[in-house]
Amino acid sequence: MNMTDNGNKQNGTQPRRTPFSDQELEEFRELILRKRETAQEDIDAMRAQVEDSREHESDSAYSFHMADAGTDAMEREKLYLMIARQQKYVGYLERALERIENKTYGICKVTGKPIAKERLRAVPHTEISIEAKRKQK
Repeated sequence: MNMTDNGNKQNGTQPRRTPFSDQELEEFRELILRKRETAQEDIDAMRAQVEDSREHESDSAYSFHMADAGTDAMEREKLYLMIARQQKYVGYLERALERIENKTYGICKVTGKPIAKERLRAVPHTEISIEAKRKQK
């Protein structure tokens, strides 16, 4: 019987359950929500910078200089990359919230062992333990 990992059987086994209490999971959830809010604020600010640079680009037709245009384009490209990176981070945070909801948060996807609480406080979206991270290098 194959089902999703929302607490039902998957490939004949139960998904590993979180080592944390509901209270601890709530603390992690609040930490992740704060980080997600901060990241979203950063994305919004960077998007505003992109819009601002576009407005300045069209405002200065007579003071146009090729070097300035190149610099502006590089700055916009850098902002786009930073926005994409923050959006990816928000995605990681969203997946961590899902793991909290389905009670699989804090289990290393490589070793199947609990991830240290200190690591989760530092990197609350992580899916791997320090042990697994070291083996990756």
